Amino acid sequence: MAPTSKADKKAADAAAWMFNVVTSVGIIIVNKALMATYGFSFATTLTGLHFATTTLMTVVLSLMWNSVGFYQIAKLSMIPVSCLLEVVLDKIRYSRDTKLSIGVVLLGVGVCTVTDVSVNAKGFIAAFIAVWSTSLQQYYVHFLQRKYSLGSFSLLGHTAPAQAGSLLLLGPFLDYWLTSKRVDAYDYNFTSLMFIFLSCTIAVGTNLSQFICIGRFTAVSFQVLGHMKTILVLIMGFFFFGKEGLNLHVVLGMIIAVVGMIWYGNASSKPGGKERWSHALPTSRQQKHSGFPESTERDGKV
Repeated sequence: MAPTSKADKKAADAAAWMFNVVTSVGIIIVNKALMATYGFSFATTLTGLHFATTTLMTVVLSLMWNSVGFYQIAKLSMIPVSCLLEVVLDKIRYSRDTKLSIGVVLLGVGVCTVTDVSVNAKGFIAAFIAVWSTSLQQYYVHFLQRKYSLGSFSLLGHTAPAQAGSLLLLGPFLDYWLTSKRVDAYDYNFTSLMFIFLSCTIAVGTNLSQFICIGRFTAVSFQVLGHMKTILVLIMGFFFFGKEGLNLHVVLGMIIAVVGMIWYGNASSKPGGKERWSHALPTSRQQKHSGFPESTERDGKV
């Protein structure tokens, strides 16, 4: 009975990852076409529409202001930020192999994605807010599901309305500050509206699959293994947007990143690879007078 349950869990994990990869890559390609080809530069408002669409089903963002290189650096910085949150808030401790494997993933993705690096003040502010808010959101998605035994769909249904309302209210003003363009003055046509509708539809699957994956894994694992999507986006971008071909430099970075992801999967699943530690106060006079004022206990593998 146990092997069947383990096999079912692995199949469910794989299905969750595939669901997230397909929807995430799809929405990036659609949004890039919408913004680059049709000039719809209102990313915050579009995100609000995404959550509004998700809300109905349950009852991208700094690319416009930064170079692709700085955008990728911002995405990479989410892994150490997520690690910091887990270390500080959850008392997680990583083994040496787990830390090294995360470093390999960062190196590989950096090699194949970070090319030109230019940034302006607005872009830096947008990236800083995006990195910390996304990292905190992903941490608390996992925390709330684990603490209250909430299902992914239930939690998403409770959070999406608030996110949709706040983004749709503030989005047009924020987009105007960032782009000096008004969303109501955009020249809407059938094709651009079709892409907006398609983007919102795919966003439902993207948001739901993200909640499912983070609930089953952790925010750090989601970020590390999720960089496979970055590689797929790169490959599809070469085909759909006429970029230069896959050169040796990019291919090498992809190989390094994939090796790091495989290493991370093995290292974090081993005993001691990623565990929660607690610091228990001494309970006897003998402990107080020993050389160790606090005893560190291992709560278990995360």
